[in-house]
Amino acid sequence: MTITNMLRGAFVAMAALSLAACGINSVPAAEEQAKAKWADVEAQFQRRSNLIPNLAEVTKGAAESERAILTEVTEARARATSVNITADDLDDPAKMEQFAAAQGQISQGLGRLLASFEAYPQIQSNQNFLALQSQLEGTENRIAVAIRDYNEAVRQYNTTIRTFPDIIGAKVIHGAKPLVPYKAATPGADVAPTLNMTGN
Repeated sequence: MTITNMLRGAFVAMAALSLAACGINSVPAAEEQAKAKWADVEAQFQRRSNLIPNLAEVTKGAAESERAILTEVTEARARATSVNITADDLDDPAKMEQFAAAQGQISQGLGRLLASFEAYPQIQSNQNFLALQSQLEGTENRIAVAIRDYNEAVRQYNTTIRTFPDIIGAKVIHGAKPLVPYKAATPGADVAPTLNMTGN
């Protein structure tokens, strides 16, 4: 082996190392991880959306005030399912906020509806209702975990594209843009719902 070949080999090795350290692979890997986590969030919201018609069926005999809340939840579900976010929209704050607001309306309505049913023993004792309530509570927990995981993946991606040396590959090669974390946008979520059981 000649010195020229050794130098050439060393140069190739150093070039490969410097390219690997410049975000060539780490930026797309972090972006794909965030997109996969977003798919998990969407799957959990879809699971919740699929449970709402079952809730409507089980609670048809409820009092008028609950039917009004149920109608509100069903309408919120329709609005939420009309707001679609693709992986390409994850860097658009307006679309993410619109999606979060629509999902927040469902969460708020479901919370009020389930809380109102505590005053109706005949509904509480219905095994279908109990099973459905348990599934909805479990789904809300899954949604919270999926959102937390998505936000962590977004944080890692956004950090990757802003730190040296990955910023080189992120800006020059990939044209990377920061992704938007999911923020709950339920107005008044910090205040417990008030229930009117008198029907007035």
